[in-house]
Amino acid sequence: MKSKRRKTIAQILREGSLIKRALKAAVRDAIRRHKQAGVPMAIWRNGQSVFVDAAELEPQPRKRRTKCRSRDR
Repeated sequence: MKSKRRKTIAQILREGSLIKRALKAAVRDAIRRHKQAGVPMAIWRNGQSVFVDAAELEPQPRKRRTKCRSRDR
């Protein structure tokens, strides 16, 4: 059985997809928490930081990841 190779930090930073995925998850979580607490969120809009009611913000739904089938050669 093949062992899964771990990516180096340099590879992760170069590729960027893991970072983007983590940031999107953090945004979803922040919006959810602000909605639950009923407090506004500070966001960047039109070159300014503004407070927005969290109920106005809709987190983007999670995309389901599809499993790739490995090909035997």
